[in-house]
Amino acid sequence: MCKTLEVSRSGFYAWLGRPESDRAREDRRLTALIGDIVDESRRTYGSPRVHRTLRGRGVHCGRKRVARLMRAAGLRAKTRRKFRVKTTDSKHGHPIAPDLLRRDFTAERPNRAWVSDITYIPTDEGWLYLASTMDLFSRMIVGWSMSSTLKTAIVVDALEMAIHRRAPEAGLVHHSDRGVQYASVEFRALLAAHGFQASMSRTGNCYDNAAKESFFHTLKTELVHHERYRTRDDARASVFEYIEAFYNRQRLHSTLGYMSPDEFERARTNAA
Repeated sequence: MCKTLEVSRSGFYAWLGRPESDRAREDRRLTALIGDIVDESRRTYGSPRVHRTLRGRGVHCGRKRVARLMRAAGLRAKTRRKFRVKTTDSKHGHPIAPDLLRRDFTAERPNRAWVSDITYIPTDEGWLYLASTMDLFSRMIVGWSMSSTLKTAIVVDALEMAIHRRAPEAGLVHHSDRGVQYASVEFRALLAAHGFQASMSRTGNCYDNAAKESFFHTLKTELVHHERYRTRDDARASVFEYIEAFYNRQRLHSTLGYMSPDEFERARTNAA
């Protein structure tokens, strides 16, 4: 082996008997901590979020060092697969609301601007559709509903959950795409009953609802694309647990200063 590697035998034995350096010992300790954080994040965290989590736990080290140790240990976040199913039918005769957000996906306080959309989840039984509503203040998913069909009830149920949980005041801006579900008589009546302002994206422009598209991208990348659901009930349970236990309460968001939505809202409430 020494001959192949072109090193002396005496040098090899000297290296073999040399005690572990402080740096190597600290790298080994950090790698173990990093591995725990990656596992806790369900293998969804890359080096920026791992670095923030270490800092939050009182462990001080550089972000580049974290990235180097993750590469050396083969620790990396999940990657996505590309596949898209059309869930938006904008060819209908219902009224279209103007775009009130104009790509400003911020809010100064909770329950002033919500965004909603629908996505799909594959199962062995067929598609399961998920409608969800996000508060732009904290990126928290405040309402959601799942169904085997794309009937209007799925978006009505998601909004009703959000209203029940948050009790928002009149004047809230609700933004969505131009899909027939959000433009329907039933959904517009629900908005009007609570004094909400309807807002809609332009046709086929995903950037007009980018905050909601980002959530669905995260859901697919971190969960759905790495699972095979035998039944729709299996998918429902998995998505419920991801949203309520992980995304809203644990997952760090870069747009929130690396806080979870729940932590961000509590911090802002206490500060006020």
